[in-house]
Amino acid sequence: MANFTANKNDLEKKDDKSTVGHVASQVKDKAQEVASSVADKARDMGTSAVKSADSAAATVGGKMHSLADTVKQHGPNKGMMGTASTAVADTLDQAGRYLEQQGLSGAAEDVTNLIRKHPVPAVLIGLGLGFLLARVTSRS
Repeated sequence: MANFTANKNDLEKKDDKSTVGHVASQVKDKAQEVASSVADKARDMGTSAVKSADSAAATVGGKMHSLADTVKQHGPNKGMMGTASTAVADTLDQAGRYLEQQGLSGAAEDVTNLIRKHPVPAVLIGLGLGFLLARVTSRS
């Protein structure tokens, strides 16, 4: 009778271990599903944000292009002021077209490429901007 009791206890221990292992496996699978779902939703939100930003940049680019046309039509045409207003209008027009065509994604790629081509000046510019920002915020 003692052997039967010992064997029964061993079987119960094995059943407990296999049940625990099965539950652990289910928990692991569920955690992977949840993590995958969260990653998919985050990716979708990021894509949506990029599309929104690009759309907003295209709208701003269109407004800049329109402003350039207004400056060309109503600005002075002769003399130093005419030259300055033409330069401002041309710059606005070029920047507006760039934003319409490239959006913020294209601008970010261009900035990234520029930094890769010229890393030292980029770091110096970043340090300078950081210094100026620190000065402005420390005075407030």
